[in-house]
This record gives sequence, C-alpha cells and structure tokens, in this order.
Amino acid sequence: MSSTPDSPTPGTTRIVAGASTRPKRKRTLEIGVAVGLALLIGAGAAVASTVSSTSDAGAVPAAGTAPATELRLGYFGNITHGPALVGVSKGFIAGELGRTRLSTQVFNAGPAAIEALNAGAIDAAYIGPNPAINSYVKSKGESISIIAGATAGGAQLVVKPGITSSADLPGKTLASPQLGGTQDVALRAWLGHQGFKTSTDGSGDVTINPTENAQTLKLFQDGKLDGAWLPEPWASRLVLQAGAKVLVDEKNLWDKGEFVTTVLIVNKTFAANHPATVQALLRGHIESVEWLNAAPAAEKAGVLNDALKASAGKALPADVVDRSLENIVFTTDPLAGTYRKLLQDGVDAGTTKAADINGIFDLTALNRVLAEGAAGRKISAGGLGKD
Repeated sequence: MSSTPDSPTPGTTRIVAGASTRPKRKRTLEIGVAVGLALLIGAGAAVASTVSSTSDAGAVPAAGTAPATELRLGYFGNITHGPALVGVSKGFIAGELGRTRLSTQVFNAGPAAIEALNAGAIDAAYIGPNPAINSYVKSKGESISIIAGATAGGAQLVVKPGITSSADLPGKTLASPQLGGTQDVALRAWLGHQGFKTSTDGSGDVTINPTENAQTLKLFQDGKLDGAWLPEPWASRLVLQAGAKVLVDEKNLWDKGEFVTTVLIVNKTFAANHPATVQALLRGHIESVEWLNAAPAAEKAGVLNDALKASAGKALPADVVDRSLENIVFTTDPLAGTYRKLLQDGVDAGTTKAADINGIFDLTALNRVLAEGAAGRKISAGGLGKD
C-alpha cells in the first residue's frame, strides 16, 4: 500500500535501483530522474525501497524554514547499519519526519553512496567514516557534514585457516568491500604497518581486490580468495559459513578497542535548507539506537534479520546475527577523537590526500535533540567542528 494525498498512511514499495519510487500515475514526472539514478548508482545500489508519508499541497514556506517534501536516505544491508535498518523497518525515522516523505536506497559500500549524495541523488546516508572524510577533503569542506555516530566496532580480517600470521600474506589475494571504503583503508593501512606494499591498482606484495560482500563470500568458499577485511555480518558469515578464521580484529588496533564503523552524514546544502528535517531524522536515529541498546537480544536479532531480508533479499542464520552483535556497539557518538588517525590511514593507503578536516562535524542538531531527553548528554566534535 502506498501513500496518496487522500490517504496519508505510510507505505512501502520495493523497486529496482534507478526505477521510480513513486506510484505509477506519477511515473511520467520521474523518468528523467530514474534514468539518471540508474546511470549514477549502477551496481552500487542493489535495492531501493520507499517509506513515505504525504506532504500537504498547500503554500510552501521560504527555503531554509520549511521541512523538506522528501528525505532520500542511503544505507547498507549490513548489521553495522543497524540504526538505519531498525529506523526504517520499525518506522522510527518516518514517524519523526511526519509529512516529509522518506525514500531509501540500499548500497553495497561507502564510495557509491558518497557518489550518489554528492550528485544530489540522496540527501543523507549511513556510511563508514573514510568515505565521509574523502568526500569532505575532495570538496574542500563543501559536500557533507557528519551529524551523528551510529555504530562502533564490528570489522575483522578473516583468512584461510592455513594463514597464521602476516608473514604468510605476501603473494596472497585479499578482498575489501570497495576501494576507498573504511575496511579497504583499514586493510591497506594495516598491511603497510606490517611492511608490505600495496597499490590501488591491485599490484604490490599483497593483492587487494575490492569486491562486493556477497561475491566475497562465494569467492572465498570457492578458494579464489585468501581472506578479506569485512564489516559485520560478512566477517561472521565467512567464519561460520566458509571456515575462515580471524587474523585481525580491528578493535585490537585502537585505543580502548573503540573505533567507528558507521556514521550518519547529510548533504550540507540540504541541511542548510531544511534544518527541521535534519532534526527529525536525528530524532528517529536516536530512537533507533536507544531501541537497539534496550531491546531483548532475541527481539533485536529478529528485527534486524527481518530488516536485512527486506533490504538485502535474504535473512541470516541466527548464529551469524548473534556473533555479529557481539562485536559491535550502537552509539550516537561518532568518536571524533579517532578521525585524525582515520585521515592518516587514508593518506597512507593512497585513497585520501592530506588535508585539514576541521569542520567535518556538525553535532549541534544532535546535541539539541539529545538535550530534549532526560539525560541531557552532549557529544563532542573533538575540535573538528561544531558541537
């Protein structure tokens, strides 16, 4: 069931990426946008869905004061994007947006989502920190702002059982989700610290083959990959379904074991024009994080698995979901103190240029919404922006 002006009840429609997210009677208005999205996103966005609530057809207030007619949100079908999965599936985000229509696009990895956001195909996205940093650097601070954290932890280098140390890796082929993505950067930086040379063209002491996560699982099962640096649930899938073992748990590379996996970002122009919509998105996001941290384990796993099936097309075995959840923390704190290291890792990996990232955070809306709650807590931008 989809929304109409006479029936404002939110509905859901599943479509192929690039197709119209609106009812057929409006399709003629959407053809140009649909074709453009198909060319832009390609394989990076596998499935799209729309959760909508219809806006009034009345007079539109001046730009900068009005809620947006539509918020286009990107995220991945990964458990590390749990706040997005829950926020969409349980209606937290759509509920807070009210009459602003929510449309969603599912991506495989961060660089594709950033490309869509920078091209104006989406307005906000759940994404890894390194693609966010890269976009900010390339645009000289004009493209995006990080407005909240979402998930910490949940990334591992998993390998064939015969690989017992980094000394076994020369000549091997490893995968990452996408060139320049957060796990890709982590893998390249770690290999560099082990004394190995890598290149973005795949050459070097260790070959890195950026590969879509589902293909990585199949290639590993077929013996065509020696390992991969992956987010959850893919690291757990290789361990439990393909016999891989953990060579590196990324939490062991960070102070106190804390590293950011997923943040919520927004297009700067959209945020400037629709601050009320950004605050509504953040309210829904906070509800999702709080629900994830309070829900009983079985209920949380069930809701996430149902959402994964809806976004990625297939539910996961219970043991994969359980192992994944053991490795991650859901939090609105983007862990701003880690970003200088993340930037340097990107520079060392050859995927990012050295730059000043002061200003990458705008946590003012997040802290304003958090202050509405009983705790009244405040999250720091770590000297890299507004809080």
